[in-house]
Amino acid sequence: MVNKFTEANFEAEVLQSDIPVFVDFYADWCGPCKMMSPVIDKLAEEYDGRIKVGKVNVDENSDLAVKYGIMSIPNMVFFKNGQPVDRVVGAIPKPAMKEKFEKNL
Repeated sequence: MVNKFTEANFEAEVLQSDIPVFVDFYADWCGPCKMMSPVIDKLAEEYDGRIKVGKVNVDENSDLAVKYGIMSIPNMVFFKNGQPVDRVVGAIPKPAMKEKFEKNL
């Protein structure tokens, strides 16, 4: 399942999570973001219970985008213990994204 993270729930859902969290910073108008969406959906299913997966719409949550230095999208950040620990910028193939998930378990 892909969660929807917002400025209202980000602290509880991401920063206080007891498992690693993958956050996809995206916008509805972004072509590469749309390309990554089915890949992220599949990985969310595969890693359910081991990595929490969610999306942040940067147009609706600009404070979060600024706080985490999101300059271009898609920009995908792994959080562990409330801290960003890894990042992927731009669209990448599913096998490369799966490697990132494995690395950040």
